[in-house]
Amino acid sequence: MLEIGTGSGYQAAVLAELVKSVYTVEIIEALAVEAADRLAAEGYDNVHVRSGDGWYGWPEHAPYDGILVTAVAPEIPPRLVEQLAPGRHLVLPVGPANGAQMLVRVTKRADGGYDRRDVLPVQFVPLTGDHGRSEDP
Repeated sequence: MLEIGTGSGYQAAVLAELVKSVYTVEIIEALAVEAADRLAAEGYDNVHVRSGDGWYGWPEHAPYDGILVTAVAPEIPPRLVEQLAPGRHLVLPVGPANGAQMLVRVTKRADGGYDRRDVLPVQFVPLTGDHGRSEDP
């Protein structure tokens, strides 16, 4: 499972109780370090934390059986869809930072494309980073 937006590590700990391995990316380095230390102290050896721009995911461990994003993105990040295993789901809020946002479930098809299902209106903080660039970091 890939989580984008580690924060305190709470959600990663919840996911770690449900899946074999959690890879979680946090853009704020100090939060990533604190969460990694906290999770390790609690014995979560199946959670792997790194600091980076979540827009690009964590390709070294792909494909993922699921991806969960905890901040709103202006669009569905293509790199995350690429890293998702066929038939699996990416769940994230999509929309403007200060406007109408929608919780979206993306299901990757075997042909590499995806199907989108709008689930419900939500309000999340924005996904930050330098993802306006066309190249990888």
